[in-house]
Amino acid sequence: MRLPYVSDPPPTTVPDETAIVDRIRTRRGSRGLTVLDRALLHSPSVADGWNSFLGSIRTKTTIPADLRELAICRVAVINEAWYEWGAHAPIAIDAGVSEDVMEGMKMGGVEGLTDKQRLVVDFTSAMTRDVKVPDDLFAQMKAAFSDREVVEITATVGAYNCVSRFLVALDVGEMNGKSASEVTTSH
Repeated sequence: MRLPYVSDPPPTTVPDETAIVDRIRTRRGSRGLTVLDRALLHSPSVADGWNSFLGSIRTKTTIPADLRELAICRVAVINEAWYEWGAHAPIAIDAGVSEDVMEGMKMGGVEGLTDKQRLVVDFTSAMTRDVKVPDDLFAQMKAAFSDREVVEITATVGAYNCVSRFLVALDVGEMNGKSASEVTTSH
């Protein structure tokens, strides 16, 4: 990483910071603090907001896990955020997306997806590459998903574009410079 990771356990100077670290540890469970957490904890208040926001995106939306993880992984591929890919491709596989589909996606392909999966990937691509989503693509999203699901998919794509940009800018996980063929898809 371009900055040193915060030590684990992180130094805390006030009770509020200890509570922040505890909330992050609770969300992460047995995995403990990740290198992403240890980068964010340079600013405990930012780490706390990040933990709450991304925790909601990951665990409190109504969109199916396969769609959520495909969106996250598509962002990772487009932005070459391979640390993000390594964290989320196995979750997509656990959610029912085949390893072959994920390997193809990693290399830029979109074959083997259901209609809804393909729509989410196309929507993610438009948001990530162009920010503006063409009207016809948005109309397809509205036809396929409820308003709530459209908001949740949009928030997921936006959030993980933020994540990927943070990861790549700071080289969290030391993945910059790697090619798609050098990163793993499965556990």
